[in-house]
Amino acid sequence: MSAPLAKTTPTFVGMPKFPAMAKDALANTQQRRNLLHATHTIRAKRASVVEEVPQWEALRLNGADVKDEVLANLDSYLLQFEEKLTERGATVHWARDAEEANRIVLDLVRAEGVDEVVKVKSMATQEIELNEALEAAGIHAWETDLAELIIQLGHDRPSHILVPAIHRGRAEIRQIFRQEMGKVGRPAPEDMTDAPRELAEAARLHLREKFLRAKVAISGANFAIADTGTLVVLESEGNGRMCLTLPETLISVVGIEKVLPTWEDLGTFMQLLPRSSTGERMNPYTTMWTGPAEGDGPQNVHVVLIDNGRTRVLADEVGRQTLRCIRCSACLNVCPVYERVGGHAYGSVYPGPIGAVLTPQLRGTSSAIDQSLPYASSLCGACFEVCPVRIDIPRLLVKLRTQVVDEHRGHNSVESRTMQAAAWMFADSRRLAKAQKASTLGGKLLGRRTALGALPWPASSWSSARDVPVPPKETFRQWWDRTGGGQA
Repeated sequence: MSAPLAKTTPTFVGMPKFPAMAKDALANTQQRRNLLHATHTIRAKRASVVEEVPQWEALRLNGADVKDEVLANLDSYLLQFEEKLTERGATVHWARDAEEANRIVLDLVRAEGVDEVVKVKSMATQEIELNEALEAAGIHAWETDLAELIIQLGHDRPSHILVPAIHRGRAEIRQIFRQEMGKVGRPAPEDMTDAPRELAEAARLHLREKFLRAKVAISGANFAIADTGTLVVLESEGNGRMCLTLPETLISVVGIEKVLPTWEDLGTFMQLLPRSSTGERMNPYTTMWTGPAEGDGPQNVHVVLIDNGRTRVLADEVGRQTLRCIRCSACLNVCPVYERVGGHAYGSVYPGPIGAVLTPQLRGTSSAIDQSLPYASSLCGACFEVCPVRIDIPRLLVKLRTQVVDEHRGHNSVESRTMQAAAWMFADSRRLAKAQKASTLGGKLLGRRTALGALPWPASSWSSARDVPVPPKETFRQWWDRTGGGQA
């Protein structure tokens, strides 16, 4: 049986290519200001705390080595993790794709006879669109992370891995809370301002009744320790601790690449992740659990291990390094492309540089948006420099671009015809000389102009996003002949 692809979910079907999405995002000046401020703030905090660690590069190398060891022996570590977790009384489920994972979770929730669940932020459940599946079955899924709550109440989509509502300003958040909180629970106070403390207090009161009422919680996990069967969640608000301890039943949806071999390996990542994500020396709330504990926390513990395209990525010896990712979002905060367009333009729950390589590998490159993602980068290399597990994103982007080009090789497109014409011209020195002569003549006719501006079709799609310089008035050969190689 072949490795499954992650399906392009209904939310993203038919999305236009990245350039079209980016053009719309660039027109949103408020969003650009928000992104500029937020990414530069987090970037500066990260740089400060990383500089404090003299052995940072050694930690990066160790983190990459541990992840590579996991990926090379993933089947063994997953079985070990299942065995240890089962010994401690938890139930492990295996899901081949999003549809199977959603069905498993839905059956577990229905078995508890409830019509609502609380959730702690989970990229895996966003990837499989679990909330939509639960809502379709009449089960309300309440997001409890503050940023995720803003996204959910605002009927929006996340635009950052760590700070999903990074594109929203305080005034917008106040408006969302005032309009939407009362429809699904405790309303926001009438006199609430857009002060951060008051917004956080409104969210806390709104969520508290849901925490106390919920019988089922759904989480993800940052790490899954194979030799102990322990799951680890890092979060900053305490909502995760409430979700993971108060309800009677806990369902954790975990990507199969989240496994670490040993408890000792966790030490490296507890240094790498907080510094790379929030720019903190240590994480505010770290919760670990190894199955149910009598009289303490959820008594029914289920773990859903999900593939959804990951084994397909694993089969690619170069591309598999993408699965090292620990979702810190450091690459987003330094990316000049992400900083300007935000996350929605990437057409995936995984935005930024890591999304540009992870999404096409998980979903394949059959859709317009997935074919365009490898080009959503300037290849400046900043993403690799900050990645705590040394994922060579620029190399992967180039590899994926090659894949997209190869998949379209032989198609009778304008670009392919242009390249064929260029190949014909470059194949003969006399043709090239004639073309250069015509080009320099054009340069002379354009006088002092430095750019051609918008070109007519079919070159319009290329020139609409680029400044095309005017041809030079003289080629190198012409200059050489005229000056005798610079001697004249």
